[in-house]
Amino acid sequence: MKYYIGAYAASPNQTGWNPQLETAYYDELKQLPNIKGLEHPFLGKLHGHDDNWFLTHIAPQWDYVFTCIPGIMNALGRNPQFGLASCNTAGRQQALDFMQQACNAVAKLNSHLGRQAVKAVMLQTAPARDQAAASADALYQSLSTMQQWDWQGAQLLIEHCDAYVPAHAPSKGFLSLSDEIAVLNRLNTVSDQAHKMGIVINWGRSVFETRRPDGALEHIMAVQAAGLLSGLMFSGVSDQDTEYGAWRDSHQPPQSSELVQHGEPGSWMTEQAIHQCLAATEDLSRLSVLGAKIGIRPHQASVELRIAYIRDMLAILDRYC
Repeated sequence: MKYYIGAYAASPNQTGWNPQLETAYYDELKQLPNIKGLEHPFLGKLHGHDDNWFLTHIAPQWDYVFTCIPGIMNALGRNPQFGLASCNTAGRQQALDFMQQACNAVAKLNSHLGRQAVKAVMLQTAPARDQAAASADALYQSLSTMQQWDWQGAQLLIEHCDAYVPAHAPSKGFLSLSDEIAVLNRLNTVSDQAHKMGIVINWGRSVFETRRPDGALEHIMAVQAAGLLSGLMFSGVSDQDTEYGAWRDSHQPPQSSELVQHGEPGSWMTEQAIHQCLAATEDLSRLSVLGAKIGIRPHQASVELRIAYIRDMLAILDRYC
């Protein structure tokens, strides 16, 4: 199988923009035979630094899944009431305006490549519920509006982020998985097949929420039972205070193992945990999104080391998919 890679999380450009360094990184990514395409961050325009650079350096055969979380987190820094699930009218409209920009970026990338290259757009159910009021009804209204736009065949998906749990400080603190399931079940009953939505489970974000390694598996099973499982993205987390931080959504690599030379010893995302999640999924071939997103420490790591981490992560998926 081939997989989507959240390459931006492992990019050598984490604190600035060096196009020559990013070019070297993309040149190496293109050599990996089991990359289907990129989980691409949307921050308000096609590329966070340079649309033309991006269009020039991507592989023409890659497919794309947009993730809106980087832009959403930036927007929440300016307005805590921003979000598709916001009970604040202005905050919800700002989120819809942002998603309209994402729709335009989908069209720009597809037009450049001359095909439907963007397969899905992952949205997240902001705002943080410890900072602003949010509701399932507000999310339903936002999604109903967005379904009327021309996404050029890209599937709209909710990526579940850690829900607000009073017992600990959130990373995202968005709507609960049960709320997201309920909204999509309600929406899909009145949508035609082309507009039906699903849910993507990010391993690290589910574990962050539940504080248990089995939390991601439990979320997968719940979404699958509802008939909504559309994707799995593997990204780690840990309770240990390493360079990645304790309980931070820093996309830790998998734990080191016999197969994984380039891993993070403290990561809760083990090869066994990945295997359990993949084995519990009824039909991996039917998922719209399957892949991984890992960050690399130290930030000064070479391009070669970054590619080695990605290669080891993909080797785990290859073993069990």
